[in-house]
Amino acid sequence: MRAVIQRVTTASCIVAGNTTGAIDLGFLVLLGIEDADTQEDLEWLAGKIVNMRVFGDEEDLMNKALADVDGNILLISQFTLFASTKKGNRPGFTRAARPEKAIPLYEAMIKQLSLLLNKEIQTGIFGADMKISLVNDGPVTITIDTKNKE
Repeated sequence: MRAVIQRVTTASCIVAGNTTGAIDLGFLVLLGIEDADTQEDLEWLAGKIVNMRVFGDEEDLMNKALADVDGNILLISQFTLFASTKKGNRPGFTRAARPEKAIPLYEAMIKQLSLLLNKEIQTGIFGADMKISLVNDGPVTITIDTKNKE
């Protein structure tokens, strides 16, 4: 799994003119799922997301996690995070998991994040043409790959 985590002051997702998810302070998380991903990857990544300390404390140091600031998550499925640009100029997406594998893991990630954060997770719609708006705070943008744990 790959995640692009953006600390935001606000973020929203619109599909066909309707808002499917919106948050104020928190994380916009773009989530890519590949065929090799497992429940273990999901649990490790969810823990990293929820416990990531990138919110300012009283001295404006990045020491607080989502729960410390009553933050929220907007989770968006993003298969293009597994784009291959090795050949030519048109990306290939063969590493991205097919919907029959990706949808259950995406839904499980929603449940896991909700359980860990103890609140509802806002989402887009898997496979839809989504319009994402955000105000990146900082900017703070962090990428995590479960197959390359740095």
